Amino acid sequence: MMRLVYPICCGLDVHKNVIVATIVTTDKNGISEYNQKSFSTINSDIQKFHDWLIKNDCFYVCMESTGKYWIPIFNYLENDINVCLTHPKYVKAIKGKKTDKKDSRWIADLYKFDLVRCSFIPPKNFRQLRELARYRFKLVCMKSSEKNRIQNCMTVSNIGIASILSDPFGKTATEIMTYLLSNTTDTINDKAVRKLIKKNAKVKSDDIIEAIKGYNIETDQAKKLELARGHLDYLDDMITQTEVELYIRIKPYYEFVEYISSLPGITEISATIILAEIGIDMSIFDDAKHLCSWCGLSPSNNESAGKKKSVRIAKAGAYLKPMMVQCALAAIKSKKQPYFAIKYGRIKKRRGHKKAIIAIARMMMVCIYHMISEKQPFNPTDYEELMDPHYSTSMVTLNDENVFAYLEAKGYDLSLLVKCNDN
Repeated sequence: MMRLVYPICCGLDVHKNVIVATIVTTDKNGISEYNQKSFSTINSDIQKFHDWLIKNDCFYVCMESTGKYWIPIFNYLENDINVCLTHPKYVKAIKGKKTDKKDSRWIADLYKFDLVRCSFIPPKNFRQLRELARYRFKLVCMKSSEKNRIQNCMTVSNIGIASILSDPFGKTATEIMTYLLSNTTDTINDKAVRKLIKKNAKVKSDDIIEAIKGYNIETDQAKKLELARGHLDYLDDMITQTEVELYIRIKPYYEFVEYISSLPGITEISATIILAEIGIDMSIFDDAKHLCSWCGLSPSNNESAGKKKSVRIAKAGAYLKPMMVQCALAAIKSKKQPYFAIKYGRIKKRRGHKKAIIAIARMMMVCIYHMISEKQPFNPTDYEELMDPHYSTSMVTLNDENVFAYLEAKGYDLSLLVKCNDN
């Protein structure tokens, strides 16, 4: 028999315009009574819903995370009521018997026996930080899309500097493109172009001149380039403003930023974004493995009849996982701290590049878990062992043939050894 955990609780089926709520009250004999009511999502009606819960002594509520519709409901209830937000897959109703009222009742029945797995909802200040961090992620994606459009215009206009310069949006490339937009093929001057080439790119001056010869920017491409470059500058300014706001809001927790940024491959802005996603309270996760699974960095289990069907990583961590992969890529290139680079090289030989990078990202997340929970900078227990190139050769493997010689070399008197009885 299942154990009753919440004698009075409520199940919510939340939609854009309506909330269907079911309060289930279970007595000591296991008999349940249901009180069902619908509310609109207008603020005044949400307040009525809040008062209705309090009136019925219901302080435990469970609802699905449907889009963004759950957020205003959660904001109204979080101060007075314990709200369990769950993934729809954990409360999915039986096909053919699905209505809004039945969904609400089904959620309430599952939740009263504590059969629902609640999602992690950070405190309000970290939710606000997370919103800004995710908005920055969207801006960066928009910036990448705009860069692709600019490169497309350059290709169509027979401008090949992207194949010569390592950064087609660096100072040299930007100034040359500005010059080309204000001139034509007949009016460009090689000397004027060479003056625009910066120090690091001077060795490629001849190649750059050849790459722009015969270019032809049509009026449509010129207008598209003008608008795209203006939008790119605007996006850069927005990203800067977002990062400034992130730094202001993370200031009370700056010590954790310093801990995380001590990891190779992680900057202060990366540490801020990571904290915005996971918070600073590691007690909500069972252990470091739970955190890695929540971030989508652990292989999923799909085994039946002794056969493993898939060990791919989960789809979780849509915002955090790409950030950790980028940090892992930076960490394996670090020459000052080659800790993760050495581990990456060993794993890559056996599993390949992609799996090795995910493994490094997972290791970094485990380090972050312990650094936050213990308030310690990056200092792995195997750091000295890994950094010592002679460690593997300096270790002695003892067996029956060399153990006595090893003890004698260490200064032990073998004549004092006494053989113990088998008993």
